[in-house]
Amino acid sequence: MKKTLTLIGIIYYGFSFSQEIKVSDGSENFSNGSHPAMIVTIYEAGKNDAQKGWKDKMNDFKDNKVNIKGDEVIADNILIKDWGNNTVDIYAHFEENKGDKTLKMAVAVDLGGAYLTSSDKAKYDYMAKLMKEFAIKMTKEPMEDHVKEVEKALSKLNDNQKDLEGTNKNLKRDIVDYQDKIKKAEADVKTNEENQVKKKAEIEAQKKIVEEAKKKLGGVR
Repeated sequence: MKKTLTLIGIIYYGFSFSQEIKVSDGSENFSNGSHPAMIVTIYEAGKNDAQKGWKDKMNDFKDNKVNIKGDEVIADNILIKDWGNNTVDIYAHFEENKGDKTLKMAVAVDLGGAYLTSSDKAKYDYMAKLMKEFAIKMTKEPMEDHVKEVEKALSKLNDNQKDLEGTNKNLKRDIVDYQDKIKKAEADVKTNEENQVKKKAEIEAQKKIVEEAKKKLGGVR
C-alpha cells in the first residue's frame, strides 16, 4: 500500500505543480534594519543549499568578502561592472517554510547611502533577472534530482517486469518440455508393458525347455 501511495503522490506532484517565479517589491527586516527589498520565492530547495548557492553567485563578482550569518548572506563591497566602478553591499535574507517546501528570499542592495528600488530601473532589472535566474536554478535542481530518482525507480520496475516476463517464458517452455517428456514416458511405459508381456511368454517357453531338458537328464540310468 505504501508503494502504491508513493506512486500516486509522484503522479499528483507531476500534474499539480506549476509555478511562474516572479520577483516583487517589498520591505524586509535584515540584521542591520528594515530596508526596501526585492523578494522571490524558491520552491523545493532547502535554506542551507540556497544560501551556499547565493554565496557562490556573489563570489562570481569581484568582492571584498561574502559571509553566511544566520539566515543571511552578506556580500560586502561587491563590484558589478555593469553598474560602474562603485561597490555595493548586498544583503540576502532567507526564510524557510518547511510545511510547503518554499523559501522566501529577500535581497536588499545598499548602493552607498540608499537602497535599490524599482525607481532605478536599469539596476533593478539587472538584480531582478539575477534573482529570478537563481531562484529558477535552485528550484529546478532538487526537481531534477527527483526526476532522476523516480526514473531510476521506473527503470528498476521495468527490469523487474522483464525478469518476470523472462521467468514466465522459461516456465512455459518447461511446461512444453515436461509435456513432451510425459508423452514420451507414457509411450515408453506402454512399450515396456508390451515387452513385459512378451518377456513373460519367453520365460514360460524357456521353463518348458528347461523341464524337458531335466526329464531327459533324469531318464539316463
